[in-house]
Amino acid sequence: MWFQKYYKNRLSLIIGTVVISLLCLLTLPHLKFAFNFEQFFPTGDKDLEFFQEFIEEFETDDNFLLIAFVNEPSIFDTSFLKRLKTFSIACQDVSYVTSVQSLPLFGFPTMSPIGPIIKNAVHLDNPSLLKKDSIRLLNDERILYTLVNEKATATAAIIKTEDEIQIKESKIIMHEVDSLLSAYNMENYHILGRAYFQTELSELQFKEITISTIISGILISIVMIFIFSKWRSILIALSSIGLALLIFLGVLSLLGRELSLMAALYPILMLIVGTSDVIHIMTKYFDELKSGKLKKEALEVTIKQIGMATLLTSLTTAVGFATLLSSRIIPIKEFGINSAIGVIIAYIVVITFTCPLLTYFSNDQLLNYKKSKFNWTRILTWSYNYTLNNGKRIVYMSFLFLGLSIYGISLIHTNYELQKNLPQGAKITEDFMFFEKEFAGFRPLELAITIKEGYNVFDYEVIDAVARTEAYVKSQAEIFNAFSLATMIKSINQMLKGDDPSAYKMPTQKEYERVSPFLDKIPLMGSEVLISKDRRKTRISSRIKDVGAENIQKVSLEVDDWISNNIDSSVVTIKQTGTGIILDKNAEFVRESLLYGLGIALLIVSLLMGLLFRRIRFLLIALIPNIVPLLFAAALLGYANIALEAGVSIVFAIIFGIAVDDTIHFMSKYKLAKDRNNGDKEKALLITFLETGKAIIYTSIILFFGFLVLMFSSNLPSVIIGLLISVTLVSAVVADLFLLPVIIRKFDD
Repeated sequence: MWFQKYYKNRLSLIIGTVVISLLCLLTLPHLKFAFNFEQFFPTGDKDLEFFQEFIEEFETDDNFLLIAFVNEPSIFDTSFLKRLKTFSIACQDVSYVTSVQSLPLFGFPTMSPIGPIIKNAVHLDNPSLLKKDSIRLLNDERILYTLVNEKATATAAIIKTEDEIQIKESKIIMHEVDSLLSAYNMENYHILGRAYFQTELSELQFKEITISTIISGILISIVMIFIFSKWRSILIALSSIGLALLIFLGVLSLLGRELSLMAALYPILMLIVGTSDVIHIMTKYFDELKSGKLKKEALEVTIKQIGMATLLTSLTTAVGFATLLSSRIIPIKEFGINSAIGVIIAYIVVITFTCPLLTYFSNDQLLNYKKSKFNWTRILTWSYNYTLNNGKRIVYMSFLFLGLSIYGISLIHTNYELQKNLPQGAKITEDFMFFEKEFAGFRPLELAITIKEGYNVFDYEVIDAVARTEAYVKSQAEIFNAFSLATMIKSINQMLKGDDPSAYKMPTQKEYERVSPFLDKIPLMGSEVLISKDRRKTRISSRIKDVGAENIQKVSLEVDDWISNNIDSSVVTIKQTGTGIILDKNAEFVRESLLYGLGIALLIVSLLMGLLFRRIRFLLIALIPNIVPLLFAAALLGYANIALEAGVSIVFAIIFGIAVDDTIHFMSKYKLAKDRNNGDKEKALLITFLETGKAIIYTSIILFFGFLVLMFSSNLPSVIIGLLISVTLVSAVVADLFLLPVIIRKFDD
């Protein structure tokens, strides 16, 4: 009864789908792009809560824009430094900028007849003193790797911005800074910081989505030409896929979804998932027409047999993506939700547009009666016979594969580096590496120091603990600078001893009595960002090189161990925090959420398969081949020495969600063929190979090359994801066409 109403309202369904897609087209300019490190913070984490409290009391640790200017053979050139000074002063008027520090503006505290003042560290008015200035500055830990590199060929301007600026503010900042760079002829520079990252990466996102959509569209067009030959059939297929993508992006826009770095995967996923649905539906419909059925009858058989199986595959694919909801990382969660929505949209479009539209064309307009160059019957019959005659060999090979996979999985590590998540070959990555090589790097490392009752922030015991901790932190090979109250104390001590560079050190407790009265009197020393308003907390602010999450964790553990053994906890307690520490914690949660999510997915998919097959044995048979690609993907990570991090972890959800589709199509056809042939397993298997094998191989080819499109991405995680999925889905096809029949023969009694 339902089919009669459906068939009667075909035209309304087609028009409705087209109208909705056109309305969605109008929303595309409103799509939002976003990138900030806070997106990747794991929610519900105690260390994150501590960090959020920390930045409320002090400031965020990424509220800066660093601009390094290269001037060879030396930056200690009067003309260059004067230009840098005027540029730095002009930057103070840039929107959302709170302060600017650079070499010409930097000064040391000096005692004058009227009291302490800040004296410029560089004598721009007396070039003859620049040589002396350079020697002093290159031996000063406050300057080296912060404002000047070791070779004195580059100097950095440190531009502080308001906390937690977003893309809109970042674009304004970068536009104004770029204008000033041009106006003051500042050339040969490198930039690092939040505003720069957000601006550049959001533009790269848009470019990635555009490129991946175009390349995927071209690829799918070629495949459709190869499969269907007739231009009307090709046009119907491509229109269906295009409308699904359009509606999907429109829905994301209407829902106000912000597209993160992984958004470049959406067009590929939609094109591939939509193509899979279209191929299965159209292939079955054409087969029914070739068998002599009328259009209405052919469509009814197609929807009842393939439509229901495709609905289940869409649901299982959506469930695979929905497993990402178990992640603590918001962009991963949103990727899962958005992808699940996209899969369902692709299916709805096939039912409301593709199927009805097919019935408005004659057989001659759609079907290609020429024999294919590929003898599918012979190829698929050979596959069937191979599984029939080589069952034991396939089982032995499967166990060998299992052993190799387990060993590969044991090699997996989580030692990811930030630089590998940046677009390869882009200026933003070149700039990042410049600061890693020449300056202190980018990754912040903060130590939050809480002062115990009975002690004041300026008590010598507190300052001594801060100074010793800072010294130990800077002794680590991966850490090149640090800033704390101890920096202020040493600067004042130097001032009181006639500005002698050798006096830049911690005073003794007796000497400290002379230093302490000046702590609130020295201007521009940065105490406002070192002491909390209640004066119960202070901080040590530093940066650590991007040497990998696991290596940084080792350094972190060594610092914690030193603190527990050398710092009196009755005076202060010290806890590491910062953006880098929080991001590195993702490694701990990725494995946990990955296993939990896949476990939930297996359970839900099992229930869905149970509803379809209504036999537990069928359910178990269907699940086994889909564990194969998961094991293969995990093993590849280990063997290829690829770090398991947040972005790469989505591979498993994609693989599971897509790989299970072909299994369901195979098992659905097998069950139907077996019921129609009085329980004859071998006849049912042969029919299944001949009727679904071609569609499975076609869709797998599209999946393989579709995800291989990500090879064109400049984002390394996207390239890794594309390669992993492409190669792994090959193993899924092999498992479905070779291992699955062997399992059916063994267990389907």
